[in-house]
Amino acid sequence: MSTRSASIARNTKETDISLSVNIDGEGRTDISTGVGFADHMLTLMSFWAGFDLTLKCKGDLEIDNHHTLEDIALVLGQALSEAMGDKKGINRIGFAKVPMDEALVEVVIDLSGRAYLVYNDDILPAVIAGDERDVWREFFKSLAFKAGMNLHIKFEYGRNGHHLLEGAFKALGLAFKQALSVERKGLPSTKGSLD
Repeated sequence: MSTRSASIARNTKETDISLSVNIDGEGRTDISTGVGFADHMLTLMSFWAGFDLTLKCKGDLEIDNHHTLEDIALVLGQALSEAMGDKKGINRIGFAKVPMDEALVEVVIDLSGRAYLVYNDDILPAVIAGDERDVWREFFKSLAFKAGMNLHIKFEYGRNGHHLLEGAFKALGLAFKQALSVERKGLPSTKGSLD
């Protein structure tokens, strides 16, 4: 099997991003987004997925974190899609349920090529680490659509926003690890194609 990795650079008036991901890595990261909480969450996801992730971003943080987080997700999703290649042999579907103190979060993914997000954030506090909770929905939506995956995130219970999002990112990493494991021959589809 060839190396499952990709590098993307994206430069707009809002952000300047360079990202490299190796799906078959060791969970090593070098992340600097200007948003400490995002660095922490992406490090957790990469560790539990076993991805090596290098990410540098300079964004228009003087406005807010929205453009930075959304654009990072777009670039990460694109890089993951490229790194997956033809998807032959992968499990395709992955899921995990992760506790974080009082919080419990479930994540289920299908790397089908069809983009969809189910994300109910009603129990998240209105503000998490200084950002409105909506920026995280936008992050996950952008990631799902660029990666071409179904992404379902269920915040089952909890009170602390940091704990809830940490559970989501850890569970996403574990779901990626399972879905991207190569354990079969051919495409993981009864119809013979993914999309």
